[in-house]
Amino acid sequence: MLQYRSFGEGETLVFLHGFLESSTMWSYIPLNELNARCVLIDLPGHGQSPLTDTAEIPSIRFMAQQVLEVLKELKITQFTLVGHSLGAYVGLEICQLASCQKLILLNSNCWSDDEQKRRDRLRVADLVYSAKKHFIREAIPGLFGRPNDFQAEINQLIDEANHMSADAIAYAALAMRERVDYTEEVLATSSKYVFIHGELDTLVSSEQLLLRVPGMRVHFLPNAGHMSHIESSDEVILLLKEEM
Repeated sequence: MLQYRSFGEGETLVFLHGFLESSTMWSYIPLNELNARCVLIDLPGHGQSPLTDTAEIPSIRFMAQQVLEVLKELKITQFTLVGHSLGAYVGLEICQLASCQKLILLNSNCWSDDEQKRRDRLRVADLVYSAKKHFIREAIPGLFGRPNDFQAEINQLIDEANHMSADAIAYAALAMRERVDYTEEVLATSSKYVFIHGELDTLVSSEQLLLRVPGMRVHFLPNAGHMSHIESSDEVILLLKEEM
């Protein structure tokens, strides 16, 4: 079973971290202010969770099924999901499999990769076997809109990511490459989905997000890149309170 931590009482919020991260990412946000039951889960191959999938093709759905095993263990049947990047991709799958009341997509999106991004994922999956530390050292600073202001945090993230196996990193990259496009589902049930997005996020621009999901509830953070939970933690916790 996946590694998890649960604390607090009230409405259940399930937190899923992003690629190269773990549940420790949520320590930058004062979750105790939410007055909720918070469940923080390490996705397969990340943090303290093992990667046990033996299927030929890595999949986001496998990650989602593993998360649901944790919720079953905790006897949780109704919940809101907060997913950062990869975590929101897993959240989209969970919404197809369980009664998720709301999904908050933090620096994420609901569509599948274009052809260029699919090629990039393949390169990452190959590169980590020969130059894992180099890839991590180059990738993580680029996730920040203002990297010079967060050097200590960047170094900590790099150190944690270096503990991941090349297999786990490659698996996650390929799983993201094969993920399903849920744009139509999100637009059709728009009240169930909320986006929180950094205006300095270079992985998905603000313009692209507005174009792909017109009319959706989107909260933009002007001084944050892809790591909004670090760069704009005060704004993120206020938005989470608003969306509860």
